[in-house]
Amino acid sequence: MNSLDHLKAGQKAIIMSFANDALSSKLIEMGCLPGELVSLSKTAPLGCPMAINIAGYELSLRKDEAAAVIIELVA
Repeated sequence: MNSLDHLKAGQKAIIMSFANDALSSKLIEMGCLPGELVSLSKTAPLGCPMAINIAGYELSLRKDEAAAVIIELVA
């Protein structure tokens, strides 16, 4: 399984779980729910933060936050 920080611009994935329990509640409050479709829209020049599309809105995450989101790529 991959984590969200490895997603490339335009790729889509489904959120499967979280690697960090402490961070998972914050991510869930922001709409990052298991089963949600997510795509990477852009990243900052140095790779942090990353802008993702989820549930109809754009959300910015730090690279360490994105690394805690376990995903499965969608073909």
